[in-house]
Amino acid sequence: MVEWGMLFRQLEYFVALARERHFARAAAACYVSQPALSEAIRKLEQELKVPLVRRGRSFEGLTPEGERLVLWARRILADHDALKQEVTALQTGLTGELRLGVIPAAASTVALLTDPFCAEHPLVRVQLETSLRSSEIVDRIRRFELDAGVIYPYGLNTGDLVITPLYEEQHVLIASSELLTGRSEAISWADALELPMCLLTRGMRGRQLIDDALAAQDLAVTPQLEADSVVALLAHVGTGRWASIVPQTWIRTLRPPPGARVLELRDPSVTAEIALVTSAVEPGSVLTRALVQIARNTPIGDALSSGPRPS
Repeated sequence: MVEWGMLFRQLEYFVALARERHFARAAAACYVSQPALSEAIRKLEQELKVPLVRRGRSFEGLTPEGERLVLWARRILADHDALKQEVTALQTGLTGELRLGVIPAAASTVALLTDPFCAEHPLVRVQLETSLRSSEIVDRIRRFELDAGVIYPYGLNTGDLVITPLYEEQHVLIASSELLTGRSEAISWADALELPMCLLTRGMRGRQLIDDALAAQDLAVTPQLEADSVVALLAHVGTGRWASIVPQTWIRTLRPPPGARVLELRDPSVTAEIALVTSAVEPGSVLTRALVQIARNTPIGDALSSGPRPS
């Protein structure tokens, strides 16, 4: 009969190999030698009586059996970690690591969630990844590679996940005062397109919201400059030569560049829900449950609505 500690190590090595797709990198990630990792996986194959890895002169992928069983391996390891966290929480309070994936649009607001979480649970380490797309975050939660995520839930299949709304995001136009001379507190989309525009890269959700709003009015935009970073867009606005359309939450957090003004976009206004997403698997991680509780008890939307308004 296999010893439990050895089984968990074998599963850990197997999951690492499936993730890294390379024996040496997987061994390095697990802090063991490559021969030790290879031997552990061979023993796992013998115990399960199925081949898990296609081997040649190097790693050639998982077998069909391996592709199915790696999902179970991830689940078993996640449940094992959750069990240890639950026991520790009963004894000394919450400890461990919470892995949180965040879409770029929420990178400036996630502190409103993680700061109160860390204050309430000072022994928990939080690992943030802030350059992921919503679909990638959802996939990685299902693979137990992330514990939770902050995403745009609209349009995604989230039936097997728990969605906790955080706030409503609104897009605004920002440009130098010189470019907006004579403008009031709002601007139409047609007038906005007359300005020298820099926008998020096509395909990003924040850009899709803009393109959809324009398409509804038979308009389109081809900006001279595109970037995958709101910070980069605001830096260009700061030169005085560019206008951009960005989530208002970024401006409330980072403040507008000197000399810039913020105008509402109307008819239509562009809004999108930002939500916390977690696995619906029961009983789940005690850390994830604690994060959801913080999200429900923290009025993030109210905190954002009290920030600076368009001017």
